[in-house]
Amino acid sequence: MPHYHKLGNVPHKRHTQFRKPDGSLYSEQLFSTEGFSSNSTLLYHCHPPTEIVRVDTPYDVAPRVAEEKMLKHRSFQGFNIRPEDDYLQSRKPVLVNSDCHIVLAAPRQSMTEYFYKNADADELIFVHEGSGVLHTQYGQLPFGYGDYLQIPRGTIYQMKFTGTDNRLFIVESFSPIRYPKRYLSQYGQLLEHAPYCERDIRQPQNLETIDEAGDFLIRIKKKGMMYPIHYAHHPFDVVGWDGYEYPFAFSIHDFEPITGRVHQPPPVHQTFEGHNFVVCSFCPRLFDYHPQSIPAPYNHSNIDSDEVLYYVDGDFMSRKHVTRGMITLHPGGIPHGPHPGAVEKSIGAKETKELAVMVDTFHPLQITQDALGIEDERYVMSWAE
Repeated sequence: MPHYHKLGNVPHKRHTQFRKPDGSLYSEQLFSTEGFSSNSTLLYHCHPPTEIVRVDTPYDVAPRVAEEKMLKHRSFQGFNIRPEDDYLQSRKPVLVNSDCHIVLAAPRQSMTEYFYKNADADELIFVHEGSGVLHTQYGQLPFGYGDYLQIPRGTIYQMKFTGTDNRLFIVESFSPIRYPKRYLSQYGQLLEHAPYCERDIRQPQNLETIDEAGDFLIRIKKKGMMYPIHYAHHPFDVVGWDGYEYPFAFSIHDFEPITGRVHQPPPVHQTFEGHNFVVCSFCPRLFDYHPQSIPAPYNHSNIDSDEVLYYVDGDFMSRKHVTRGMITLHPGGIPHGPHPGAVEKSIGAKETKELAVMVDTFHPLQITQDALGIEDERYVMSWAE
């Protein structure tokens, strides 16, 4: 939930006449992900955003759940997800529940033939490899390694990549993705103890008004189905907008870790929150400075949450055989902790260069068929080595 922003031209008052140079009216649209009772944005289009040319046959894109119940630690080699040319086809849900879907993607090509709208979920896209520009009705957001792209549900967008080697870790949230409440003042400002501030939030730029008629395909995902709908005008025909609801970028490299004399619990790494889940960033940081501190994390019981850790880069002193793009799943109900030997090895270490994204869900996750195809079945016994 970023702060107020404005791009382009808007009228002095809301819901009043705003005319083009030829005297005709621009078309006003209110955009909100929670009706009229929360944050919103007003966009001004050259043409009504409702002019449909035709509708193609919808098709099923729901995740294929393989296991609904499990109680063992699991690991998946994320970089074993096969690259595909098309952006949407490359997206593979691996862990899902009713609150969020965790998705891996390795698209090789930019989106040029269609636009995409997720009508169900906010999207938090973590860019592990690759760079490019996110194009939306709100303007452009350049992105690169380590960026989180937060895209509110209902946003029409295109991903344009600069190369063919792209790796994305995506969280689809069926509730709004927000800053943690404890980081905010009662008026919405990020407080002094927060690990990032408004200066770190990158807003859309370079609003480009494309006033074109034709046949423009928008693929819209809703309730596990994809609806290909053709519109009569380019969706990026916005001349101006203002409000609080828009996509933004935040770099994991701008997250300022919170450290202490002894080991700090995972909530200090929290970056975003949704309904029944949180997202955390583990970043390079100094270790604890108590003279007898143990930098390695202590064993802890996951009773009320499933813990998902996505390894990005660096060395992880608590884990053996960590690879880039690896995912570990530690389900609620059984404890987990450092691998054998990791505690003693960590004593005396001064800092870590690790980089990872963690998602803790408070309802159990289900494993998909795509996840089984990249699973490391030896992981569950790795504490016995």
